[in-house]
Amino acid sequence: MKKIILLAACAGIFCFAQAQLKTPAPSPGQYIKQDFGLSSIEVSYSRPAVKGRTIFGDLVPWNKVWRTGANAATTITFGDEVTFGGQKVPAGKYGLLTIPNPTEWTVILTKQLDVTSPAAYKQDQDVARVKVTVDDLPFSLESFLISFNSVHPSSMELLIGWDQTIVRIPITTDIDKKINAQIESLKGKENFPYFNAAVYYLENGKDLNTALGWFNKAAQQSPDAYWVLYQKAKCEAKLGKNKEAVATANKSIALATTAKNDDYVTLNQKLIAMLK
Repeated sequence: MKKIILLAACAGIFCFAQAQLKTPAPSPGQYIKQDFGLSSIEVSYSRPAVKGRTIFGDLVPWNKVWRTGANAATTITFGDEVTFGGQKVPAGKYGLLTIPNPTEWTVILTKQLDVTSPAAYKQDQDVARVKVTVDDLPFSLESFLISFNSVHPSSMELLIGWDQTIVRIPITTDIDKKINAQIESLKGKENFPYFNAAVYYLENGKDLNTALGWFNKAAQQSPDAYWVLYQKAKCEAKLGKNKEAVATANKSIALATTAKNDDYVTLNQKLIAMLK
């Protein structure tokens, strides 16, 4: 009886030791976060590898719902409302599914966050369903990839690629109204962000004379800020005030030289060269 108990105890210890064994996941998970607009977009997915297999049309069947990865369901979270492939999508967390086809994919955002097989998918839970064209890559992506590309303040692309196939989904967000509302709410206050507001006006086709006035205010607040003077010079150049722009750029060069910032020295020199 004692031997039986001892053997059982040893077996239990062995099983416990086995349960603690940790090995690399065959399709490791990845979490990506991209700052976008005034918030961010996050994606959680797994990355299976080609491993010499035929992927699309075989491992991933044509014209069937695919969890777009491996292991757990793939999810995407939008911090703000976006336009996803031309369709408005509220802020929130969604499942990301696809239906691959040789020439066109259907990309689905669903309220379901746990779809790992076609049988679990319910079309009535769709939030957005968009079609995108397939592009062939001149090389093979060994590991499945979801990424972001062409990231700008209010637009970018979501890339989904594997093997020699890639699709791109355009994403946009409306930040102009929100930023203008912030600027209006801060006008007249002592802590008004003159520099940031001026740069936004400069880079987004707003009233350049207003921007120049704000750059002047920012320069008064921070007389040694060579980066402020560089942006002011750019604004003057856009207004056609080339003589003033050159003088401002030279002031920026002097301050940047004192601060040992060669990058801004070069930027100002290039601006001056363009104006002569």
